[in-house]
Amino acid sequence: MDEVEVVVAHAERATLRVGDVFLKVDADRARVDAEVEAMTLAPVPTPEVLWRKPPVLALAALPGTTLGRLGGPATGSPAAWGAAGAALRTLHDAPPPPRTGRAGRSVVALAAELDAECASLVANGLLPADLVTRNRRVAEAALRPWTPAFTHGDLQIAHVFVDGDEVTGIIDWSEAGRGDALYDLATFTLGHEEHLADVLAGYGTDVDVDLDVIHAWWSLRSLLAVRWLVEHGFDPFAPGCEVDVLRSRM
Repeated sequence: MDEVEVVVAHAERATLRVGDVFLKVDADRARVDAEVEAMTLAPVPTPEVLWRKPPVLALAALPGTTLGRLGGPATGSPAAWGAAGAALRTLHDAPPPPRTGRAGRSVVALAAELDAECASLVANGLLPADLVTRNRRVAEAALRPWTPAFTHGDLQIAHVFVDGDEVTGIIDWSEAGRGDALYDLATFTLGHEEHLADVLAGYGTDVDVDLDVIHAWWSLRSLLAVRWLVEHGFDPFAPGCEVDVLRSRM
């Protein structure tokens, strides 16, 4: 019998792998419905849905390997990173779905959440005040009007599979919906700034990508993530992870 591998698990959801099948367990049925809908609409390779029996969603494993993970070494050639950028551009150019995704939170709501989180990080001694203050200023550039795009909403490099220089699939669509395209670009390159140029080369030079906004999303996403990660058993202080990203902005 195949062993059961726990891919990720926390209070909100868990993902298990048994052989060539991934089992996603999520008590929030609306989130699972949104994920399946997004995979159906997305014009990029996604996992095959094998079956659904709430709260479990069974997906076929994708061929190839990921480009790495946050806090670990990045793999893949510049061409592979460029192919990921091209796939992301294809997604962003598609008609956006009606649902607002994680990358589509309003500027007002996002600014309020960010201010509250920054205050909490300092008050609870999780991060020094100067680090938080500096990154809050950097994050300001992300708080601006944007044109709605079809966004993945959680495009970590561990969610993109490649085989050689070809993208074979993108997983974990539960946060997908209408949103800011630069949020996806920033999430994908978070902690791996050295590959940003490769990704943008694949994304296309016909569109103006504001690097200040990319940097702002790195700071904003990291500031919002630190406390949640600590409370759910993850380590944002590990080398190359969120706190190092914040330090790099200093």
